[in-house]
Amino acid sequence: MKTYLYIIALFLIPFAASAQRPVPPNSPEVHSDNRVTFRYFSPTAKRVVLDGEFMASPQAMTKDAAGLWSITVGPVTPDIYPYSFLVDSIQVADPNNTYLFANERFKRSIVDIPGKVPMVHALKDVPHGKIDYRYYKSATLDTLRRALIYTPPGYDASGNTSYPVLYLIHGGSDTEETWTKVGRANLIADNLIAEGKAVPMIIVMPYGNVRPRPMPSFTQDVVNDLIGFVEANYRVLKDSKNRAVAGFSVGGGQTLNIGLTHTDKFAYVCSYAPYTATEEFKENFGNWSPDKDQINSRLKLFTISVGTQDFLYESVKQNIAMYQEKGINLKTYIVPGYHTWMNCRLFLATSLQEIFK
Repeated sequence: MKTYLYIIALFLIPFAASAQRPVPPNSPEVHSDNRVTFRYFSPTAKRVVLDGEFMASPQAMTKDAAGLWSITVGPVTPDIYPYSFLVDSIQVADPNNTYLFANERFKRSIVDIPGKVPMVHALKDVPHGKIDYRYYKSATLDTLRRALIYTPPGYDASGNTSYPVLYLIHGGSDTEETWTKVGRANLIADNLIAEGKAVPMIIVMPYGNVRPRPMPSFTQDVVNDLIGFVEANYRVLKDSKNRAVAGFSVGGGQTLNIGLTHTDKFAYVCSYAPYTATEEFKENFGNWSPDKDQINSRLKLFTISVGTQDFLYESVKQNIAMYQEKGINLKTYIVPGYHTWMNCRLFLATSLQEIFK
């Protein structure tokens, strides 16, 4: 009898232990008035702080008797924002939120505040494209490389329709998933195509980091390897007037390096808050003597976009002035805001309505 009781007790112990575990907190909780409540459970933490791009500065959270930390902020302007917790000064993502920022360095989560009027990046009841996760062989880097490839609604690999291609590059420590998971490039394209504001196109989002190889290797990889892979595996138009390149931050600098040194391959170059303090940029444009007439005849659109509170604002203005002094036709978008993906989504939405037209 004692043996049976012992066995039953062994089975009951895990259930009893699980019954005592706290229910995972609901975090983030977006309220109807656009206030947002964040929660983090840690009975042992001494201090927990919320840090988010919807706030002017980090704010301390309060702890209840059970060890649940919480804070309610806002109302917050509708958009998609990164945030994290500083737990005893250590940055952590929200463990109760599966929506994570795709980045190799920062540990942040994402909160989506939709608002009453759907934004350009919102999930809407429209036809949707498809995202392929692909690997391609890079002879330049002697390795397999990753890329996400968006095909528009109605794309048929065996059909007769071919599409223009946008090569879209992420920021410095981001990944090939950041443009979809944070930038929502696929949903922006879906919505603008459905509204007739953008041409149906294929969007190629490669992994842009080539460490420890020098940065020019990525330019060579795109021009010599990635374009060939895309054109061999997708129904695309293969002339420069149907090829665009765009990117944000470090990717914005790579966009300038790739596009402006290969105007025979790209007729559209759209750079968002470009980071250009690199040897490649200096080599390409430090003593640049361009054939402005040839470049202007090849480029159908060249844009640079930046926010006035972006930490790169002054350097971007200098780059804009340099291109203008060289006689290169350039369209600029100077808007309020910081070096954020909130601005970046707006920059992309603008570009999608201008390219391939």
